Amino acid sequence: MKSIVCHGPKDLRIEERDSPTAGPGEVLIAIEAGGICGSDLHYFNDGGFGTIRIKEPMILGHEVAGRVAGVGAGVSGFSPGDLVAVNPSQACGACRYCLEGLGNQCEDMRYYGSAMRFPHIQGAFRQALVAKASQCHALPEGVTPQEAAFAEPLSVALHAINRAGRLIGRRVLVTGTGPIGALVVAAAKAHGALEVVATDVVDEALERARAVGADTTINVATNGADLAAYGEGKGTFDVVVEASGNERALRSALDVIRPRGRLIQLGLGGEVTIPQNQIVAKEIEVCGSFRFHEEFAWAVALIGARRLPLDPLLTGVFPIDDAVAAFETAGDRKASMKVQLSFS
Repeated sequence: MKSIVCHGPKDLRIEERDSPTAGPGEVLIAIEAGGICGSDLHYFNDGGFGTIRIKEPMILGHEVAGRVAGVGAGVSGFSPGDLVAVNPSQACGACRYCLEGLGNQCEDMRYYGSAMRFPHIQGAFRQALVAKASQCHALPEGVTPQEAAFAEPLSVALHAINRAGRLIGRRVLVTGTGPIGALVVAAAKAHGALEVVATDVVDEALERARAVGADTTINVATNGADLAAYGEGKGTFDVVVEASGNERALRSALDVIRPRGRLIQLGLGGEVTIPQNQIVAKEIEVCGSFRFHEEFAWAVALIGARRLPLDPLLTGVFPIDDAVAAFETAGDRKASMKVQLSFS
C-alpha cells in the first residue's frame, strides 16, 4: 500500500508499506480522504515544532475517513463498505485523567502522526489502516468521504465551543479564521450564537468565514479600528475564541470582551505577555482548549445530519501521488483553506 512518509523538512515521500490485517477488536479501513492539518505542515516544512522533531521516518496524517474493508474477531456493528471517520486520539483509558473522563488530558496518549513519542506514532495517510473498532464512527448513506474527513478538525472546534459554555443569545468573536477558526464560526452559529464576528489578516480566509456563518468579518491588518469599536462601554463580546495563537490577537480580544466574559485560548503559539490588570478588572475568565474527547462522536453526528456548511472550506483535493503539491498548496492561506488527499 502507498503511504505518505515524512523524513524531515521538505522531504516527503510516497512509499510502499506492507498491507495490514485486522485483529480481534479491530477494523480494516480503505482510506479514501485525508485532510492536511497545521501539524502536518509543521512536520513537512520544518521537521517538527518547538522541541518536537522527527527522529525517524513517520507517516503523516490524522484527519481521515474511509470504507470498512474487513473486521476482526469480536467486532460488530460494521459491514464492508460502511463509511467511517476514524478518531486519531487513542487515550489509555487507565490513567487518572481518563478515569475522570478527561481523555484529552491522557498521560499516555497515542495520536496518529505524532513525533511527541519515540518511536513515533505513525499516521493515517496510507491506503489501508487498521484501527480499534472504538475509534471508528459510521456515517449515513449520502455523506462523502471528504465530508467525513472533517470530523477531527470539527471535534477540535466543538471542544472549544464546549469550553465556552452556553452560547444562545450571546455575541462571539473568533480571532483567526484558518480551518479550525472557520469551523468554530460554523459551530458557534449552530449552537445559537446571536452574532459571530471573525477577524484575520487574510481577506480570502475571511471570505470563507462569511460563507460558513460569520455575521461580520474584519481584516485587522487593514481595518483594525473596526474591531476597536467593539471595545466601547467596557466591551461587547460575551465569548472570544482565540484561534490564531497570536499575541496581538489575544491582547485585542481582551479590549473587546465584556466584563465577566470568557476567553477561550484555542490557537497554539508560544510565550506571550498579557495585561494582567485588565483580566482582573473585567473579571475575565481565561480557558484553554486542547484537542477533544467526546466531541468526536458529536462531530460525526453533525456531519451526518448535514448541520454545518463544510463545502466552502474544502478548497482542494489532490491524489496521493501529488502529495508534495498538496502540502505546498495547503501552506498558502490565500489560495487554500482545507486541502485533502484522495487515497482511492
